[in-house]
Amino acid sequence: MPDLLLELLSEEIPARMQADAAAHLKKAVTDALVARGCLYEGARVLVTPRRIALSVHGLPPASPDVKEERKGPRVGAPEAAIQGFLKSAGLASIDQAIIQSDPKKGDSYIAVIEKPGRPTPDVIAEIVPEVIRSFPWPKSMRWGAASTSTSSLRWVRPLQSILCTFGPETEEPAVIPFAVDGIVSGDTTRGHRFMAPATIRARRMDDYLTSLDKAFVVADPEERKRRILADARNLCFAQGFELVEDEGLLNEVAGLVEWPVVLMGSFEESFLAIPDEVIRATIRANQKCFVVRDPRNGRLANRFVLTANIEASDGGKAIIAGNERVIRARLSDALYFWQTDQKPLPDFETAAAKPLDQRMAKLRALNVVFHEKLGTQGERVDRIRALARHIAPLVSADPDLAERAAELAKADLMTEVVGEFPEVQGLMGRKYALLQGEHDSVAAAIEDHYKPQGPSDRVPTDKVAVAVALADKLDTLVGFWAIDEKPTGSKDPFALRRAALGVIRLVLENGLSISLRGAFKFANGQFPQSLEKGRDATAAASTTTEVVTALYDVLFGSDLLSFFHDRLKVLLRDQGQRHDLVDAVLASGEGNDDLLLVVRRVEALAALLGTEDGKNLLAGTKRAINILRIEEKKDGRAHDGAPDAALVEAKGLPEEKALFAELQSASARAREHVAREDYAGAMKALAELRPAVDAFFDKVTVNADDPALRENRLRILGQLRAATATVADFSKIEG
Repeated sequence: MPDLLLELLSEEIPARMQADAAAHLKKAVTDALVARGCLYEGARVLVTPRRIALSVHGLPPASPDVKEERKGPRVGAPEAAIQGFLKSAGLASIDQAIIQSDPKKGDSYIAVIEKPGRPTPDVIAEIVPEVIRSFPWPKSMRWGAASTSTSSLRWVRPLQSILCTFGPETEEPAVIPFAVDGIVSGDTTRGHRFMAPATIRARRMDDYLTSLDKAFVVADPEERKRRILADARNLCFAQGFELVEDEGLLNEVAGLVEWPVVLMGSFEESFLAIPDEVIRATIRANQKCFVVRDPRNGRLANRFVLTANIEASDGGKAIIAGNERVIRARLSDALYFWQTDQKPLPDFETAAAKPLDQRMAKLRALNVVFHEKLGTQGERVDRIRALARHIAPLVSADPDLAERAAELAKADLMTEVVGEFPEVQGLMGRKYALLQGEHDSVAAAIEDHYKPQGPSDRVPTDKVAVAVALADKLDTLVGFWAIDEKPTGSKDPFALRRAALGVIRLVLENGLSISLRGAFKFANGQFPQSLEKGRDATAAASTTTEVVTALYDVLFGSDLLSFFHDRLKVLLRDQGQRHDLVDAVLASGEGNDDLLLVVRRVEALAALLGTEDGKNLLAGTKRAINILRIEEKKDGRAHDGAPDAALVEAKGLPEEKALFAELQSASARAREHVAREDYAGAMKALAELRPAVDAFFDKVTVNADDPALRENRLRILGQLRAATATVADFSKIEG
């Protein structure tokens, strides 16, 4: 079957846009082919800085004939409706339609539209120009004389040529003829810009890849990454070093070169006085180079690895020298910043204040705004200090250390290094804290209070760091909930989902039992005072009232807690837990603001339902709940009262008496286990009800003729519902 080969050659495509562009080209072309009836066997897309190439193999020579029936108006419909139908169906007169009878709806006109298939090359010639013209580049441009017209072609960089061929493997493929803004399709491309700029003729993907490789172009991005990584590792190993691998940088570098040539440069050892992270940030951000580690001491070596796009005649000496000059200048700046940050800060220098305290004083003095409705960074630090001190005893942390860490947590925002390299925020705060003699836990908290920032990020374990990290995230969540800046389905500009997930992971992975409602309430109490500072009385009163009202109406209406529950469901589902078990535990209502206990109950419930007793108990309990739901709707009242023990003894069947007795015992034991937070024990106690429940439903008629006996039996079922509800709402469980 024939194959399609398409290449779009242009000036350099930014590395960050290449993967999405390749994916879009593949999807847009293949979707359009399928929509026109041209099914295919497989597709492959490749991208380099200068080209996107697509191969679609196993296409049919032509699209199939299509027969479509289009329903029209009823017979006898107004003339306007009939004329509209004829126009949409492409019929000359109503006589060309057939009449379809329907006993209920009457006779209707039906148009039978037959569309003959078209040669696949014609289909492709129609699709590709449409895809090119509508390509969704994040940024694009017009160029040349045609750029004066707003309707001219837009591309990320000037588009130079289009290769488009089609044909079977056994035959010479043909060029699919079309043109886009004067660029005519053909069967040629070009190799490396400097080492092989001549025209290359290509026919199909295998031939295309071979020809490009000979012309110093590695078209497959994964192969470029493999070569760069392997060559860099070998080069470092040969000189007694280790490569500091960086997946993000590797992806970027692979998008900057078509023919990767790995080289090593060096810089003065004196620059190693700069923290490793700053050296790495400098070299990575400015020159897209990898740093190198000395295995003897684990620190960075005064080397770096760069990836050139050419095999230079001098072996790369000039390329290395140029990179060394730039890196030397950048490291000189970084060294200056590093040394300056350790000195007293002009205008904020006092005998008692240490460098970080001085920078915190500057942050307060500048009134740097955190959010226009939530005050300044200084006001936010005051809230975090109070909240961290409140949380510290709950996580077994020292309250004084937690408050001190919160005071200094944002101070490095005013340092020169963080101003130049924002990505080392927190990390530099830790280093400066250690240099000025702060407690190790305070330093750790300054670095780690931002963590975790994603599902795979490290979770702090130092107790002071945990307290400050929780305070930082809870202040953010409570504050933005207060001003009604909540995430929507598509937008989360303040990363509130990430903050909530961070709180959940801090709690669960550190085994912390904390009441979220209590934390919300305390955080709420910090806002009126902080928002009032620095405003005139009227504005302060207005803003404070709005915030307090919003907090009480929204927070204590459990909206924020529900948001946490949604995030918890996503996390547990990703870990393999059933969503219905999470819903069942949360619906019980008891202790659902303690996320650790919620998870333990979910785990215990899953373990119970994994047993035969558990499955049968679930079936019996759901049957009881369904009966109660029907009867309570009929009676207009709940059957939650205690059963009459005397009536059970006097008129109850043996199975009824057995379940009543078992419920008293199992319920008491389950409550005792729950009070001790032993949910596995509670589940085990409930599982012992299974034989009595089975026997009850087998032998006892709930809706007895005797009203008193009926009521008593419904109350027994109500006790069963209440007993299981101590750990979960069984009605929420599927199956």
